[in-house]
Amino acid sequence: MKRRILTCSGTGCISTGSKNIIEGFNRALKEKNLDKDIAVTFTGCHGFCKMGPLVIIEPEDIFYCQVQENDISEIIEKSIENRGVVERLLYEDTNTKTRATTFHEVDFYKKQMRIVLSNCGHINPESIDEYISKKGYDGIKRVLKEKTPEDVIEDVKISGLRGRGGAGFPTWRKWQFCKDQESETKYLICNADEGDPGAFMDRSLLEGDPHAVIEGMLIGAYAIGASKGYVYVRAEYPLAVNRLRIAITQAEEKGFLGDNIFGSNYSFSLKIKEGAGAFVCGEETALIASIEGKRGMPRPRPPFPAVKGLWGKPTIINNVESLGTIPHIIRKGAKWYASVGTEGSKGTKVFAITGKVNNTGLIEVPMGITMREIIYNIAGGISDNGKFKAVQIGGPSGGCLRKDMLDLPVDFDSLTAAGAMMGSGGLVVVDEKTCMVDFAKFFLNFAHKESCGECAPCRLGTKQMLDILEDITQGKGTKEDIDLLEDIGMGVKKGSLCGLGQTAPNPVLTTIRYFRNEYEDHILNKKCTAKACKELICYEILEDKCTGCHICSKNCPVDAISGNPKEIHTIDQDICTKCGLCYAKCPNKFNAVELYTGVKSMEE
Repeated sequence: MKRRILTCSGTGCISTGSKNIIEGFNRALKEKNLDKDIAVTFTGCHGFCKMGPLVIIEPEDIFYCQVQENDISEIIEKSIENRGVVERLLYEDTNTKTRATTFHEVDFYKKQMRIVLSNCGHINPESIDEYISKKGYDGIKRVLKEKTPEDVIEDVKISGLRGRGGAGFPTWRKWQFCKDQESETKYLICNADEGDPGAFMDRSLLEGDPHAVIEGMLIGAYAIGASKGYVYVRAEYPLAVNRLRIAITQAEEKGFLGDNIFGSNYSFSLKIKEGAGAFVCGEETALIASIEGKRGMPRPRPPFPAVKGLWGKPTIINNVESLGTIPHIIRKGAKWYASVGTEGSKGTKVFAITGKVNNTGLIEVPMGITMREIIYNIAGGISDNGKFKAVQIGGPSGGCLRKDMLDLPVDFDSLTAAGAMMGSGGLVVVDEKTCMVDFAKFFLNFAHKESCGECAPCRLGTKQMLDILEDITQGKGTKEDIDLLEDIGMGVKKGSLCGLGQTAPNPVLTTIRYFRNEYEDHILNKKCTAKACKELICYEILEDKCTGCHICSKNCPVDAISGNPKEIHTIDQDICTKCGLCYAKCPNKFNAVELYTGVKSMEE
């Protein structure tokens, strides 16, 4: 096997300089006359975003983290010319302080189970030949030669695959509905309108393995009898759009897209539709309206898109991850896939894990794994020696889970019973410095702003809930507000037209369910335990500790601190904006600035 230098070139690593690293390797190897023996290429996201830019040297799988341009010459000298390693660039475990030579040794990777992400970070996403070398397009070849559409749907049924876009509807049943419709024209749409804060699963798959999604669409379209397809992807994903365009062109040139694919009588064409970034367009009927050139707004169902969808024709919409999984099911077998996961939730799930963890990034784990295993065994625990407080799963549509729920199995049914949901796969971990009322307000504010405004429960209900949360975080809440939030939240869930409104109250309802004491503290004691709500905190300078060093006064942006050098300083509470700079800048040896929260302490 020819030696290769792979550099992660997902959006995250590109933003930290991976393009320059690739160019640097090419220049340096050419200068040393090694360019004919060593191939330099790029990949999609390898997942370990915290450690990027990432460089892997094959076939040894030497794994280098946070590589910079000035590291290139040392890597070539030690790893290419002398077959050694650059010790300082190897991953170091924060707990054991040991270094790993290959990514296989890193807990972040070895505790995952990568199926849909198996090619990401290992192949050039702009090379169809590299995808083919990994048995790419073998699935559609097999389907066209050996299987009827009914066989394919049966395989997906046996696999137990449920939609990875959020709702978890059985994929086979969705396909069967559409297949049963009589129509000369049917459509298959890939929903890549990923809009959850902190989510980048779909983007990374399109950037790292676009041909897998295309192959999944080919297989799905064959099963339902569709001849035309769209990938609806938000325009804010330029790299994903570009690599998808390249992949479609390559597939067309190979004859894998177009007429009479692989010599059969099956034909399928594929187009890209760039969305403008409206969160509501992740809902099926709103997405369809957007493709048709209309404003992205949902419509009442039934009829469902499988019966009457794009331009009135039967249409199936599947998530990126769902479609990327299909080729693996066909190639390796439905029973193989069904052997992974739990009884009601088969296979694996991709998550984007962000927030207060040591190892942020993209992971794929078997269904049924516990949140504790994800956060502590894969994500490396809470960052900055903090303490776990909660995890928000499912984005603005999901809910918060607290510490005593860390051993809850991560599957569709368990999460729903807990008041949360799988969602598309966003995981945001927070520590004790996070105010759960403010946290819920953040997600509700997002959902409210993204509401299309078509139905009153969503348009008005989310605004009413947001106003109440604003009052609570400002110390203006009343005892009745908590019950009122729950009543309005349930009304919004039951009365909204689409999934945005039906799930928007979830972050508020779950934080009330599991962190009710924080709501009560804000209302009854005017106290924010996390000291995050500005209106409920104040900064004071302690007379017995202040030395008059003048550092706090110099850093105050609004001149709220008075006092001459070497004299005790004071803060004018009427001017103070509570930015916290005085608290942050006061030397540790003095600790003269104190942060207070609560009615009693603030009055004192």
